[in-house]
Amino acid sequence: MGLFSGIKKQLLKVISWEDQTTNTLVYKFQCDDRYAIMKGSQLIVRPSQAAIFVYQGSICDVFTEGIYKLDEGSTPILTKLANWKYAFENPKQIDVYYVNLRRFTQMKWGTPNPIMMRDKDFGVIRVSGHGEYSFHVSNPALFMRECFGTIKSFKTEDIQEHLKSIVLAELTDLMGECQIPALDLAANYTELGDTAKGNCSHRFMELGLDIDSILIRNLKLPQSVEEAMDKRSSLGVMSPVVDTYAKMEAVAAMRDAAKNPGMSGGFANMGIGLGVGQAVGQTYREAMAPTQAKIKCPKCGAEMSDKAKFCPECGEPAPAPGGVAQEKCPQCGQMVNAGAKFCPNCGQAMQVTCPKCGKSLKAGVKFCPECGAKIK
Repeated sequence: MGLFSGIKKQLLKVISWEDQTTNTLVYKFQCDDRYAIMKGSQLIVRPSQAAIFVYQGSICDVFTEGIYKLDEGSTPILTKLANWKYAFENPKQIDVYYVNLRRFTQMKWGTPNPIMMRDKDFGVIRVSGHGEYSFHVSNPALFMRECFGTIKSFKTEDIQEHLKSIVLAELTDLMGECQIPALDLAANYTELGDTAKGNCSHRFMELGLDIDSILIRNLKLPQSVEEAMDKRSSLGVMSPVVDTYAKMEAVAAMRDAAKNPGMSGGFANMGIGLGVGQAVGQTYREAMAPTQAKIKCPKCGAEMSDKAKFCPECGEPAPAPGGVAQEKCPQCGQMVNAGAKFCPNCGQAMQVTCPKCGKSLKAGVKFCPECGAKIK
């Protein structure tokens, strides 16, 4: 009797699977009752697929991308059983599982409860967040042993919750240890995701999977912390003019109080009338005080008060109120218009002549800046 004598089923010519879904991880090939997987059948494994042959409850071979003719001489070197060539005599005992090896993306994660973390600015705060992760099957045989066994169809929904728990556990641990200030969390989404991915990889590999990415879409802070951050931002914007703004508000408050005589009694009843009156009065005087006029030094051009007698930059005597520069008499100290020959107060000569070079000099100098001669 031949190999196929007594077997009434027909030879299944082609074994293949075309995935029409977006969430199927494993599909058990369904063989019609009229056909059987026997020697001579053709196996097609498409890109991003792997085919696992199971005989008598044991994994025999894992076929990767390609086209195979099933006979004793063409089975892959991964064959584990010595009697694999006799499996075709018992076609009912052969099962074929297709495993999808493509990357599964947009797998959602979110924190069911806020994550507690310490922050140097706000103390202990609670952070909630959400995002996505992606993975693919890297070891089909291990994935079969650890996850789907002999289930006819295994989808992402069947393992999604378990994988999400792994991702959340690593993110929670990372957020508690990273010590990144709350103000800087948004600038470190990529770094946090990459670090969590690396921490998760060994736990995914135990299932025959590889995790490809963890993306953080948003980390939400408590409302009280967000309000404090908004106030801090407002103060930063107002800091250059906060003094002027406070004075304006105080003057406006005083104006409103003047329009409502009853407010003074209200202040007195609260026991702060006198203090508020003094503070408002002081603020009013500062806000309403006339600003001092500015003039420029005729020598260096620096700005100075019109009340100053000398330039704070170069020491040049300030111009007189009428715009005429003045200089100090070396004898009595009286301010004399620049260019005057004698002090109108003591009669001291304001100019002398160098006896050597004839240079006209200010009175009081000891040496001539031109020739160095001593001035008597």
